[in-house]
Amino acid sequence: MIPNIFSFFAGSGFLDLGFEKSGYSIKLVNEFLPAFMNAYQYSRKEMKLDVPEFGYQNNDINDFLISRQKEIKDYVKLSKKESLTGFIGGPPCPDFSVAGKNKGRDGDNGKLSQSYISSIVTFKPDFFLFENVKGLWRTARHREYFEELKNILHAAGYCTTERLTNSLEYGAPQDRDRILLFGIQRKYLRANQRHENEIVNFPWETKLQYSMANIQKCNWPTVDKFEKDCERLQPENIIADLTVEHWFEKNDVENHPNGMEFLQPKAGLKKMQIIPEGDVSKKCYKRLHRWRYSPTAAYGNNEVHLHPYKERRLSVAETLAIQSLPKEFALPPEMTLTAKFKTVGNGVPYLMGKGVAETINDFLGSL
Repeated sequence: MIPNIFSFFAGSGFLDLGFEKSGYSIKLVNEFLPAFMNAYQYSRKEMKLDVPEFGYQNNDINDFLISRQKEIKDYVKLSKKESLTGFIGGPPCPDFSVAGKNKGRDGDNGKLSQSYISSIVTFKPDFFLFENVKGLWRTARHREYFEELKNILHAAGYCTTERLTNSLEYGAPQDRDRILLFGIQRKYLRANQRHENEIVNFPWETKLQYSMANIQKCNWPTVDKFEKDCERLQPENIIADLTVEHWFEKNDVENHPNGMEFLQPKAGLKKMQIIPEGDVSKKCYKRLHRWRYSPTAAYGNNEVHLHPYKERRLSVAETLAIQSLPKEFALPPEMTLTAKFKTVGNGVPYLMGKGVAETINDFLGSL
């Protein structure tokens, strides 16, 4: 049976696309920002994907809990009659990020994690995926909040498992750590599949393409002098599939619909010309190395990522490639550049989403 998915905080649909390409059916999509929702609908139309049965819900997730409970409960009930039904979502995370606001549970975004957990407890999907930054899991005071959220889920009848996962492990050319929390209603598990509230032997690693140990053993280049449009031979003893150059070529970024879209600096061109290729040591100006993977895709809050061998910032098409999206995925021409870079930076790398979706599908098939 094809599992059904209700997606929350969907952004422009990177995570959803990974699930859909893995055989799931997207039933409902929720996203608060109109620009992101429009981009979601545009990309699906361009890729000829079906409109979700229960529609595009452009609203705050709390609306479902406050004024639309019966409607969403009815949708979930209908979906469950058809197949196993899951919720997926990554609530906005700057309040848990070391590089972000770091307000934790008290920040406006931090509170949305509680709203997502409340939605799971209220509407009772068969399973769920919760995705967030590693700061929620590694920072002591945020970890306390994370454990509280898990306890709420356990009390509501769910067993859980978690893993701190890097998108490089799934083949995306980006060093991006995320905490993934999966849960399923306890009634579906046999006695040997759980220990108290924990899922036993969840197959987290079966769909990984590379181990972090092997990635770290590679002879990755560090810093080279910047030379506009210069050529550099691929070094030996690296994983070519994890390099930005491989993905730029794979997605034909210069001929992509978003290929010529990049922010023009009002100042700072001279600075762009002197930053070495591969120097990502500073917060603001980071120049990627063509034969290495990218740092975390973060294109807001004055963080600037530069093209390895051109005197400019990355294009939208190049950032989509760094997020490992299929070549045919594009953002709408009328969307502002600021919104495009924001939605790309917020998204879950496509290959990571696809790998996790396949892992969950295998697990559901073993029940």
